[in-house]
Amino acid sequence: MKQNDEFINLGLSYKSLDRYLIRKSIFDAIQRFMHLFHGRMLDIGCGQMPYKQHIISNSAVSGYTGLDIENARLYNENVTPDFTWDGQTMPFEANVFDCAFGTEVLEHCPEPEIVLKETWRVLKPGGVFFFTVPFLWNLHEVPHDHYRYTPFAIERLLKNSGFGKVEIFATGGWHAAMAQMLGLWVKRAPIRGNRKRVLYLFIYPVYRLLLILSSKENKDFTEGKMITGLYGVATKRTDDSK
Repeated sequence: MKQNDEFINLGLSYKSLDRYLIRKSIFDAIQRFMHLFHGRMLDIGCGQMPYKQHIISNSAVSGYTGLDIENARLYNENVTPDFTWDGQTMPFEANVFDCAFGTEVLEHCPEPEIVLKETWRVLKPGGVFFFTVPFLWNLHEVPHDHYRYTPFAIERLLKNSGFGKVEIFATGGWHAAMAQMLGLWVKRAPIRGNRKRVLYLFIYPVYRLLLILSSKENKDFTEGKMITGLYGVATKRTDDSK
């Protein structure tokens, strides 16, 4: 299996039960906003850059730069960031990137406004920042797992950091949340391996039904709604050239 297949072409199976829904949701979100990606793109918290080739091949992006924090976890020894930074100042001049990209990274930032303000600084006026963050997910990369964001919190952080127009959407609602929890429970809860396989056989048809129901669900941000995660874009106003 190619590296990117685990993020782009991941099928639903016992092996992928815990990751299938979140990765499909992220990829679908990327596809929705692919038309906004162009010119020089900055991948913030890039890790192994799993979407790089897909974005370059399917968008107007002409240059792709991966940036990660110094001493970041190495997911793939064959893939390293183009640049590293100290979490305070990105190693770029202002107004140099046409778009920025950050999937599942802001929950790992102890001071997210620093990251967002730096993102705003290095974007050209009119540039967009695409992001995803989890809401319903287990603790991971401990102790560097700091936040779970509501849509209201992420909007405030983005606007406080200088962004003008902000659009935020839920990756999933109640039905997706139930499916995601079932997948995480079977694969990651402390249950003996052979029992996990048996549980998977019972859960699989329920999981598939929940996915169908989720596709028809209203995923707004009203009282009582459940979300699995968030994605969206924030735009640097064209009059912001500082």
